[in-house]
Amino acid sequence: MLASKSKVAAQATTWQNFKRLMSYAKPYKAGFVIAILGMLGYAGIDTLFFSQLQPLIDDGLTDANPNFMKWAPLFVIVCFIIRGICHFFGNYCLAWVGNNVVTDLRQNLFEHIMALPVTFHDKESTGTLISKLTFDTEQVLNATSKALLTLVQQGAMVIGFLAVMFYNSWQLSAIFLLITPIIAIIVTVVSKRFRQVSKKIQNAMGEVTSAAEQTFNAHKVVLTFGGQEREFERFGQINKHNRQQRMKMVATKSFSVPLIQIIASFALAFVLYVANLESMKASLTPGIFITVITCMTMLLRPLKLLTTVNSDFQNGMAACVSIFAVLDQENEKDTGQQSLDKAKGTLAFEQVDFSYTNDEKLALTQLSFTANAGETVALVGRSGSGKSTASAILLRFYNATAGKVLIDGKDITSYKLKDLRAQFAYVSQQVVLFNDSIANNIAYGKPNATRDEVLAAAKSAHVLEFAENMVDGIDTNIGDNGALLSGGQRQRVAIARALLCDAPFLILDEATSALDTESERHIQDALQVLQKDRTCIVIAHRLSTIENADKIIVMEQGKIIEQGDHQTLLAKEGAYAKLHNFQFSE
Repeated sequence: MLASKSKVAAQATTWQNFKRLMSYAKPYKAGFVIAILGMLGYAGIDTLFFSQLQPLIDDGLTDANPNFMKWAPLFVIVCFIIRGICHFFGNYCLAWVGNNVVTDLRQNLFEHIMALPVTFHDKESTGTLISKLTFDTEQVLNATSKALLTLVQQGAMVIGFLAVMFYNSWQLSAIFLLITPIIAIIVTVVSKRFRQVSKKIQNAMGEVTSAAEQTFNAHKVVLTFGGQEREFERFGQINKHNRQQRMKMVATKSFSVPLIQIIASFALAFVLYVANLESMKASLTPGIFITVITCMTMLLRPLKLLTTVNSDFQNGMAACVSIFAVLDQENEKDTGQQSLDKAKGTLAFEQVDFSYTNDEKLALTQLSFTANAGETVALVGRSGSGKSTASAILLRFYNATAGKVLIDGKDITSYKLKDLRAQFAYVSQQVVLFNDSIANNIAYGKPNATRDEVLAAAKSAHVLEFAENMVDGIDTNIGDNGALLSGGQRQRVAIARALLCDAPFLILDEATSALDTESERHIQDALQVLQKDRTCIVIAHRLSTIENADKIIVMEQGKIIEQGDHQTLLAKEGAYAKLHNFQFSE
């Protein structure tokens, strides 16, 4: 799906992508209009100034019009004052519009990424998405500010200088137009090259971000296994690839600019030759000749800037393709129509099959079990047996391929997603905490919780036992993903967050796996109290944590092979008894 959407976005023309980008500028059209007027005014003043060269030379310096030289000093001062004002408003207003457009685009992209289904995030690396959110949007900023400024301002200058040239001598000016088709062909070819290289640069930047993020997150693992040199080499290759793509851009830019100027110089040389012909001398005054030659010379700089800025513009357009490809992805579908304030607490799996995208093998096969309100159901089995997949389907991170999942007797697909997920408190084996205080991390699932409620949850999960010894107590900032806490402490904070939610369903996915024996005992005491009024799905490898479960379901390769309570399953001497004997053999 992502590939097809990207292909559609890539097939859009540069003009279509630019129009779509400019749709973000609609709320700021007043600033955009002022910016355009400022840029046109700046180019107009320059054109006006050079248009006065002919009367300055032919009338002013020859005393043919004495009044011209009287007003010339005031004319120069007024021109440069107006030029300065136009320059300020043109640059400032365009930068204001550009930064607002990129801010809105970045916010839109961030919100859209968060609204995309889990299947999208499974395929896309975090580093690539961060690169789109940072590097690609910066390229768009260049396209909407620097590139647009140059395109409008320098483009207006080119038109203005050509108008002055044709007004003074259309014969000499027509020579310059002979090179226009050649320049157009060069710009077209170079634009295509710029866009291709820009896309490769963005992909390379995504690889750089992804590689750095992966290595930084695995810093301790890298140090432990002596993988620094391997990571240096891997990052070096990615970094080198990024440099190579950038140098291709520089080479194209460095080649195209002098090529256009060399072609323009041939036109200029030919003009000088024609001007020296006897047939032309009669119609040329010194002022006309100087004006045409000066304007032709001055045209070289706008042509250079227009060719150079083309790379920035194509960078921005390639970045738009990358960003729009993500924005064109369909949001997570919420087909539910029914509201659910608070569930009674019964759930059931009925003949549920599930397979991951592009995977023919079923991860769950004919999964069927029920959990009544207040019951604790434990899912046990080897890694990869489908335990966590079942919990993910409960939260509708994935939808069942076949069969139904019921809550209070109704299919979960009939409930609104937000309402459905509000029924669950979830603690996974991979604890996720935010770079914030312990209190705010606990209150994340219930932002309107009172201080007393937060403290009560922290006490129940035995968080206060270590928090009270910290500098700011429960208000201590714990760093990125709780870096300042131990594994067991992070798990306790996550459990306190789940306790505070007061949801009718509780999912514990290896929730005590990172706890030491003492912490585990404390948590088990808290969970026994918690589970009295909640339906609990406990996923566990350590069988000691689920001996008191109302129902234990043993899974193997996505299928249920046994179910019953602890004593019943031990008496069967089947798969559960073997797992139990293996763990408690000592």
